[in-house]
Amino acid sequence: MTSEYAGSWASFLGPLGENGELLERWVVDAIRSHVYWRRNFHPEDPPAIPSMARLDPEFQKMVVKTEHALHRLDARLKRSVPWFSPRYVGHMASDLMLPGLAARILATLYNPNNVSEDAGGPAVSMELDVGEQLARMFGYATEESAKPRAWGHLTSGGTVANFEGLWLLRAVRLYGPALVQAVHEIGGTLESELLEKQPLLKASASQLIHLSMDRVLQLRREVYAHVLSCEDPELFEDFHQRCEEARCESMGLASFLAQHEIAPPVVLAPASAHYSWTRAMKLLGLGKAQLWSVDVDDHMRLSPTALQERLDQAAAKDIPILAVVAVLGTTEFGAIDPVHKVQAIREAEEAKGRGFALHIDAAWGGYLASIFRQEDGSMVPYKKLRRQFHYFPSEDVYQSFAALSKADTITVDPHKLGFLPYPAGALVIRDRETAMLLSEAPPYIFDGADASPNQADLSHLGQFILEGSKPGASAASVYVTHQVWPLHLGGFGQIMRRLIMHGERLYELLRSLARDLEPHAILAVPFEADSNLICLGVNPLGNTSLAQMNRFTRALFQAMKFTAHEPLQTRSFIGSFTSLSSQRLTTSQSERIFKMFQLDTDSFEKKDGAGQDHIFLLRHTLMNPWLSPSYDGAMDYLDAYLDFLKDRVLALLRKGPSAWDE
Repeated sequence: MTSEYAGSWASFLGPLGENGELLERWVVDAIRSHVYWRRNFHPEDPPAIPSMARLDPEFQKMVVKTEHALHRLDARLKRSVPWFSPRYVGHMASDLMLPGLAARILATLYNPNNVSEDAGGPAVSMELDVGEQLARMFGYATEESAKPRAWGHLTSGGTVANFEGLWLLRAVRLYGPALVQAVHEIGGTLESELLEKQPLLKASASQLIHLSMDRVLQLRREVYAHVLSCEDPELFEDFHQRCEEARCESMGLASFLAQHEIAPPVVLAPASAHYSWTRAMKLLGLGKAQLWSVDVDDHMRLSPTALQERLDQAAAKDIPILAVVAVLGTTEFGAIDPVHKVQAIREAEEAKGRGFALHIDAAWGGYLASIFRQEDGSMVPYKKLRRQFHYFPSEDVYQSFAALSKADTITVDPHKLGFLPYPAGALVIRDRETAMLLSEAPPYIFDGADASPNQADLSHLGQFILEGSKPGASAASVYVTHQVWPLHLGGFGQIMRRLIMHGERLYELLRSLARDLEPHAILAVPFEADSNLICLGVNPLGNTSLAQMNRFTRALFQAMKFTAHEPLQTRSFIGSFTSLSSQRLTTSQSERIFKMFQLDTDSFEKKDGAGQDHIFLLRHTLMNPWLSPSYDGAMDYLDAYLDFLKDRVLALLRKGPSAWDE
């Protein structure tokens, strides 16, 4: 037995509930402490519920009804997906970390609402602390003197974080023309002084919309400081009101664009991006058509060449680029987009006067950043990191994580690789000054020429974010977990390291299984794994039909499919799948994959109803910490899974095609 795993042994309930007594003790302690707190708020108050109430038949009847309802609920929940088990290798969920789970239960008793400090109490400051912890993990500066100074907050999940990120980026990118309009409307001496002092105020709307985020915020800060220096409160209020009324948030996007003769802006995202981006475009009135897809390379990562082509296409038509989205761990393949190369392209485009915002969708892979951080916040040297793994990270993956600090906004989900209860997504923002552009509060009054909205009171959280009421218990859950497992290589990074090693081991085991099954079937991992998510394709030897391969793999998946209508124990393992659509692949990608599985390329149709417009793949999300033995005598679930997979493949081949649709 080794102590390497001792910390994590104490941090999970365990597949067999091994730490049930720990959780029970902490929950009982939480309830007792909470009751003590209630009794001592004003102990002089008489009880609202009399002691004799317990003897009343109606009281007892209500107790019995509640217990029966809870028993029925418990029975129904027994049909839930067994995320906790190492036999589950499906979606992006796993066992919960005990520190966060216990903190969530404890904090729920207090029911804090983190819309503001008035309603959330100390849970609001916990949420802001969590935002800064995540920001530091990504390399952002959070100290009070930092310019820019980062911040972050929790959301219900990555989808809402993506919505808010785009909402915020739109506010900043379209702010310049509104500011200039307000300057012209205010007129008089103030207009003359500002135009003389700030040459950018003479720029066209098209030029202003392509300014970098930093330059827009700097221009706003300098203009407002000059207006404030006039020491005329009414003038300041008048100018601020004009500026707010000139913004797209007030005018409406269509009117704003028409007034400034600006083409509808586009957002560029890789073909592998999450479906929430389509929703975000619809929700914000930008339009689905304005989400331009960027081709991915053979590893399902955003192609820098394809991105540049898209940017050139937009420039030729004078179409503004609102933002570029890069994905840090795609939902389907776990791929890490080359953030560093996207950033290099952004710098080159900014030099041409064609800047754009950069958002990182790291809902899945965000917590992997803890592997790359040393305790002092610096990056772990590449050679030192490589010595801890067989393949991870590639040079490109390492550079992508190193470049995260250059992004404007980042989405990350603590309820994914943070092992925490739903809901717990997060949005992290490089510059907290952007929050003021979304504030529903009265205008911020600058305190001197050097003052900055960095001084804004974020404790009134609901004024600056997309959501209103929100559970402070989520913040407590994440906060406590980060206290126990700090976000660096020596802390949370150790858990992430184990998951990556599970992925590397499964990859090797699949290669070995592929050699064993060579006389019978082709097994292959079509994309290089950048994280702990691996997809697998299986094709019976000699088959050249994509439809037939899909039928076989679907039949293989049936033995791993979760269903609430059958006893869970009938499944040795539970997995998931993904379908790779023909419309998302370039010709070269299709040819490579078809060659890998010895398929006829003519069978790949763009649209059909015969199973030939997609490639059906088994998808393995390796989140459970106990997939490989953590002590002598523990079960090796990865070995067991490979045995299961081999037996299932051979059994289906013996039955023949007639059984593949059963």
